Amino acid sequence: MFTGIIESLGKIKKIAIEGTNKHFTIESSVSKELKIDQSIAHNGACLTVIALDEDTHTVTAIEETLVRTDLGTWKEGEVVNLERAMVANARLDGHFVQGHVDTTGKCIGIKDADGSWYFTFEYDLKPEWLLIDKGSVTINGTSLTVCEPKDNTFSVAIIPYTYENTIFHQLKIGSTINLEFDMIGKYITRYMQLYK
Repeated sequence: MFTGIIESLGKIKKIAIEGTNKHFTIESSVSKELKIDQSIAHNGACLTVIALDEDTHTVTAIEETLVRTDLGTWKEGEVVNLERAMVANARLDGHFVQGHVDTTGKCIGIKDADGSWYFTFEYDLKPEWLLIDKGSVTINGTSLTVCEPKDNTFSVAIIPYTYENTIFHQLKIGSTINLEFDMIGKYITRYMQLYK
């Protein structure tokens, strides 16, 4: 379980392919604090640490993960958002994030608001992927507040700290992003489908 508060940026140093799996070796400031078998979110996708070496850690993405996320498009040298699993006795600064990416989306608009930025995204709509105005959504692992949800598009407002300390400053029109919708909304939708 995660909170959507990005701890560090990580640089992809090596990608190794083994069958349908991809092994990513990431260099970051938190790598030396990790242990084998720990979970860490990479752009919102929960992955298990399988190897450590000084300032790097290695994780594996299986075919299911590569299909549901944008991890299959990653290249060596790219930078990704990192968050270690939450500690049960810590403050929950974001919202409950599972690290289970629902789908990918695409950036279709970036507006400079003179001190903040509005990013607009589109995605393929499904009934369980509900967004409400001022509700929570996770973009590349970052917990954000939804603005103006309309059918299959929505916006988020980004403060300077988030812009500079996550990969938001690298996003462009057409960039692909990982989306995880609020799990409470997904559960409620599922219960309504089962018991209506």
